[in-house]
Amino acid sequence: MVSLWEHWRGGMRRGPRFDTVGGPTTYAMELTKRHSTVSLTRQGADSGNLQINLSWRMRSSDLDGRPRRGELLRNPLAMFKPEPVRGHTQGMVTVDLDLACMYELKDGSKGVVQSLGGLLGEINAPPYVKLSGDDRFGGSSGETIYVNLDHKDEIKRLLVFVYIYDGTPAFDRTQAVVTLIPGSGPRIEIGLDERAPEARSCAVLLIEHDNKGHLVARREVRYVYGFQSELDRLYGWGLQWGRGYKNKKAGRT
Repeated sequence: MVSLWEHWRGGMRRGPRFDTVGGPTTYAMELTKRHSTVSLTRQGADSGNLQINLSWRMRSSDLDGRPRRGELLRNPLAMFKPEPVRGHTQGMVTVDLDLACMYELKDGSKGVVQSLGGLLGEINAPPYVKLSGDDRFGGSSGETIYVNLDHKDEIKRLLVFVYIYDGTPAFDRTQAVVTLIPGSGPRIEIGLDERAPEARSCAVLLIEHDNKGHLVARREVRYVYGFQSELDRLYGWGLQWGRGYKNKKAGRT
């Protein structure tokens, strides 16, 4: 499957309402600022296990010289500019991206699924959300959250977010993508490629029911400079946050 980044590097083209990546039989739907919402119900993707995958790769500070997607949108000719000559003293930074999810069920119960504190969730019991794996280095597999959408009527809303627990707060030094992989229907991709060099957390995606009862996914991509408690205040979750731990190292939640 062609990746989101290969799609943009390959040039810009006209397409359907949502940009698609790949061939006619297997493709990914991209959520953007302009087209930020998709109905999982209308896509036939609101049952079975929904996989939410975070993958990323590190890059040095603009060493590759390639224009970012936002720059291509503003100036399509930027892709034809020659790559600037840069010094070799710019080093790689260490960034550990973590995938997590705040949940609220219709019975009023709330919480978070994350590696901090070992709050990995459950897939066949409330909250019907489970985190599998903690990838410290990104890569093709990354980290995955599973959501049991056979219990979608018990779920009020889910906020999928990414945070930097350890290392440098440098979202702009990574090329990260969150991919929704439903049991049926196209994959849905959200790229985290906006410049927010000091941010430590990013609300990526909100999944909830609309006024028609359809389960919808909405792109957020809202960066904050704090941790989970700041995202909580932003979305009015109302949880109590304290100090969390990961691999016997202290961290904040």
